[in-house]
Formats: sequence, C-alpha cells, structure tokens
Amino acid sequence: MSGHSKWASIKHKKAATDSKRGKIFTKIIRELSIAARTGGGDIDKNPRLRKAVADARAVNMPADNIKRAILKGTGQLEGASFEEINYEGYGPGGVAIFVEVLSDNKNRTVSELRHIFTKNGGRIGESGSVAWMFKRKGYFVIEKSKATEDKLMDIALTSGAEDLQDDGSNWEIFTLPDRYDAVVEALKQNGIEIDTSSLGYIPQNYVKLEGKPAQQLLRLMEELEDNDDVQHVWANFDISEEEIASFSA
Repeated sequence: MSGHSKWASIKHKKAATDSKRGKIFTKIIRELSIAARTGGGDIDKNPRLRKAVADARAVNMPADNIKRAILKGTGQLEGASFEEINYEGYGPGGVAIFVEVLSDNKNRTVSELRHIFTKNGGRIGESGSVAWMFKRKGYFVIEKSKATEDKLMDIALTSGAEDLQDDGSNWEIFTLPDRYDAVVEALKQNGIEIDTSSLGYIPQNYVKLEGKPAQQLLRLMEELEDNDDVQHVWANFDISEEEIASFSA
C-alpha cells in the first residue's frame, strides 16, 4: 500500500492548519449529525458518533459546534437532512475509486463529482463496479518515530487487530470494524500517538502509478476530497512517497 499512508498523513496534518479547515469542519459536522440521527446522541452507545466526536476534537472544533450538530441529528434542533450515498469510479491507470458522500442534493453532488472525475482523466462507474475490490475495515497510520515494530505488533495482537504493515515512513494497522475501538484504546493506553485513523473501505489489490498518471490521480483525489459533500475517498493506488511529496510541494 506504498504511499497511501503518506497521503493520509498529509491530509491529517493539513486539516488542523491550512485554509481548508472550514471544509474539514463542514464534513465533520455532517458526520456528527448523521451519526446521531442513525444511532442516537449518546456517544457511549453509538460508536460512529464517538468516532465523529473524536475527529471533531482532533481539529479543535468548539464544543458548542459539536453539541449543535448532534442535536440537529437527533431532531432537537432544525437542520438540513443529509443522505448517505456511495459513488464508484475509475481514475488514471484504471485505479478503482470509492467515494463516500453526505449530500442534501443528490443531483448537484453527482454533477460535481462527474465533472471532477472527467477533468482529471477518470470516470464515474455503475454501482458495484469497484465496490467488490474493497473491504470495510478499521485503518490506523502511525509514524515510525512514534513506536517500534515489536511494540506495535504486541499491541495489535492483544487488541485483536488483523495486521500490521510497513509502509515506508509509517506503520499501518488494519482491523475488523468491531475491533476498531479496542485498538484505539490500546494505542492510547500505551501512549502511542495515532497520526490518522478511520473506519473505511480498504482495497484488496493495488495499481502502481508513476509520473504523469500518478500526478493526475493525486490531483483527482485532492479535488474529490475538497468537495463539501465528499466525506472520504478510498482508492487502490500504489504511488511512491517521493511522488506524493513532489505533488504536495
């Protein structure tokens, strides 16, 4: 999965510092609301909401914003109604892309996404066209400077994680969705800082890209992630850290 954790790390660090912070707030507020709507407003009984609240605190979202978003989700305050939609498509080089969306206007969203795909050498596919290439899993990225392989392997095994992988300058931990909270707690108890984490769709195979197709694919990823309606983008690209660093610069 070379380079994927590097991309995730860059996004995480930008979230708290750059001019797109407002977009990050928008995405998290929507997730807070729909998590509360589907599972209730008690974070102790709603794992999805607990994760959304943790994400909000990680980017220093004010407590009042968090509270209002939850109350809108539970119907105690008025707010827009968002629909969960997944879109599937292909990027340069045949890379499979799975996009998670929260939208209050499906027609607007699909028009915007189709435009982003097309202008960056990709296309939206039919439902089910690439979903079979991904599995729902918990995913953690930890910089190698934060923990040794032996320590992380011990934590992964005792907390029920599935796998620990070396991805260049980062460690990646994968787990079944129902073990996500247990891995989070185990890492916290051992004082290990999580660079980024999510419950998402992890690809089962990868497409290696370099040069112009790689840069075009990264541009497509960035534009998709910048869209207000897009919550997460998952793709099966294998791009070197050097290539990603060159694009980010």
